[in-house]
Amino acid sequence: MLFAIGEEIRNGRKRRKISQGAMAKDLGMSRATISQIESGTVQDVGVRKLIRILDYLGLELRVRPAGRPPTLDELREENDTP
Repeated sequence: MLFAIGEEIRNGRKRRKISQGAMAKDLGMSRATISQIESGTVQDVGVRKLIRILDYLGLELRVRPAGRPPTLDELREENDTP
């Protein structure tokens, strides 16, 4: 799960052409932390920190029951993402 979140964070950052260093500086975090989150290797990440990163990139975190297939709206959103 953290790997998938990290991948979305990386994709969002790259779409906005922001370096890990610039993002880390803007958020008051280390570049190593950003890198670990993006690669899914971070040992411990707080929810507040994760939400700050997502807000910075214009992303949001959604919760849904495990194993549930995506809704039509979720599929449309995936297709609308460049």
